[in-house]
Amino acid sequence: MSTAALSPLARLTVAPGDPLLPGATPVAGGINFSVGSRAARAAWLVLLDPDSGERLAELPFPEGQRVGDVFTMTVLGLTPGQAHYGYRVEGAGIPGAGSVLLDPYAKLIAGGERWGVRPRYRSAVPEAEFDWQGVRSPGLAAEDLVVYELHVRGFTRHASSGVRHPGSYAGVAEKIPYLLDLGVNCVELMPVFEFDETDNPFHDPRTGRALPNYWGYNPVGFFAPKAGYAAQPDREGRQADGPVRELKRLVRELHRAGIEVVLDVVFNHTAEGDHRGPTLSLRGLDDHAFYLHGPDGAYLNLTRTGNTVNANHPLTRELVLDCLRYWATEFRIDGFRFDMAPILTRGPDGRPLDNPPLLEAIAHDPVLARCKLIAEPFDAAGLDLVGRFPAHGRWSEWNVRFLHAVRRFLIGRPGTVGELAARLIGSPDLYAGRGPAASVNLVASHDGFTLADWTAYDRPHNAANGEDGTDGAQDNSSWNSGREGPTADPEVLRLRARQQRNALLLLLTAGGVPMLLAGDELGRSQQGNNNAYSQDNELSWLDWTPTQQGAELRQFVRDCLAFRRAHPVLRRRRHPSDTPPAHGGYPEISWHGERPWQPDWSDESGLLVLLLHEAAAADTVLLAVNARSERVTVEPPPPPRGTAWHLFADTADRSHPAGAEPPLGTDTPLLLDHHTVAVLVARPEAAPPEPERSAKARIQNGS
Repeated sequence: MSTAALSPLARLTVAPGDPLLPGATPVAGGINFSVGSRAARAAWLVLLDPDSGERLAELPFPEGQRVGDVFTMTVLGLTPGQAHYGYRVEGAGIPGAGSVLLDPYAKLIAGGERWGVRPRYRSAVPEAEFDWQGVRSPGLAAEDLVVYELHVRGFTRHASSGVRHPGSYAGVAEKIPYLLDLGVNCVELMPVFEFDETDNPFHDPRTGRALPNYWGYNPVGFFAPKAGYAAQPDREGRQADGPVRELKRLVRELHRAGIEVVLDVVFNHTAEGDHRGPTLSLRGLDDHAFYLHGPDGAYLNLTRTGNTVNANHPLTRELVLDCLRYWATEFRIDGFRFDMAPILTRGPDGRPLDNPPLLEAIAHDPVLARCKLIAEPFDAAGLDLVGRFPAHGRWSEWNVRFLHAVRRFLIGRPGTVGELAARLIGSPDLYAGRGPAASVNLVASHDGFTLADWTAYDRPHNAANGEDGTDGAQDNSSWNSGREGPTADPEVLRLRARQQRNALLLLLTAGGVPMLLAGDELGRSQQGNNNAYSQDNELSWLDWTPTQQGAELRQFVRDCLAFRRAHPVLRRRRHPSDTPPAHGGYPEISWHGERPWQPDWSDESGLLVLLLHEAAAADTVLLAVNARSERVTVEPPPPPRGTAWHLFADTADRSHPAGAEPPLGTDTPLLLDHHTVAVLVARPEAAPPEPERSAKARIQNGS
């Protein structure tokens, strides 16, 4: 199709391009386009109508301007928003030859603005200008972080959210006062790379309707923010760069509030799937550079999604690094959580490499030097690198062993006291030499039971996912507290509420970086569904309707977070030592039981008492955990000289504001009810009251 007969594109001319500017980049007088393909013998830039997606023109990349395997040119007279675009390539053995391909470097992907409607994707060029208003990243130390994991749509989609723009980036921004009040200082956003939420082969068994891919772990483009999460369209109503500006505004306002932003990024697979999936971009440009294949040529499916990204191929490494740098600079993102990160350790045959070049490059990249790097240290093929992920002095890990240790001890499984002890002091057995902050601790995440469901269900109830209940983790280290699912039994409900407080108190006083799942502070339930990736409804959305239980639990979390901020002994940079100091006094960590210095490490132990002491900060905290089904009396060790024990929290009763904890009483034992956690803090003893003097004596002394 010729441009000569088309208006307003008739006056476009082609000039030499810059191959070092991948993707579409506005330059003086036009837009520079560059795309690499080793297999293509020829390539075309396809210009598309921004409204309909119909082809307007095809411009061949001049052969004389090809540099190596990079096709490049500058289209003079073309401006952002004037036309959408894609690429068409021809060559031997290219999958989907002739298809219009998305630019793998597209900074905006149009065609999927309407959530739930099958997209007609096309690449677009967003406007570059954005006013950051002088706001900078908070630059928080890792040990001070409190992470809050949320789904952009689900966080405010429920009618009870009370926001003007539910289910959007703008909706999350409206909830910043809530996040500040709660006390979190880092938001981890579940995937916001453009993804196809209509891509799911399963159907609702009740209605027969196709289920969505609600979570978004199927990226279509690595550089483009999810258009369906934007609330505000552009002037023409097309949402042309709505998602870019709106996500930047969210980041800016979170930073203004002192809250950092971590993105959950998916580089282990893409929405192209296996040979049955669509050819959207990478497959049509360089299938073998971007995806792993077996000896028979079939796609290796180490992710259980159809394909596996060839992460350590040089071209893929360059793509991933460019992507991370873009988000860190253009969106000022503070860090990244890498989904199924062991995939990024695998070589061209799918086997793990001793020193994966991609992870080393990310760790040492100067642009990413201040970004937090968090690995989900296991993948769908069974590679578990918890405590062994190649860290290069930079990487931390989602510590799922913390989750299971806390859950299993609290529900009374034997042989768990020793592991819980290690987890509560920052997992030195896993992260020796790396410090507690290498451990991102959690008791629930998007993947698995919510915290409330952990106390209410022994097994998953996933029938709504349309997979005959076969999906989701089968061992959730859970206990239904005596009844499966909803109940009106007041004793069961009291126990469930207490167990939730137990887990939260252990999480928020443990060494390492705590991560909360959005809604756990309100007692959110998914009715036993532990794999709600396909549930875009009230099951997954956060219900903001006020309840007494939710208000009480939220206040408990607020108190715990304030207590954590007030006590440096809970936020150490290095693992504590149990060696007593030469000058006497408590070591940094000591273990106790019903009596001081008498811990019970037996397999049947249901009691753990630990004392955390930081002499330089004059900070001492005692934690006592009773997972037994009966009450136990604990004699606390004496507090440091000049101090007295005060009670911060007793999960069978209540918590207190940090700094206003009531005294426990001299020589008073600590009574722990069944399934209870208590925290004491040593505070300076109150000065004895001045003796009462007679009025005559006061006058004689001039007082």
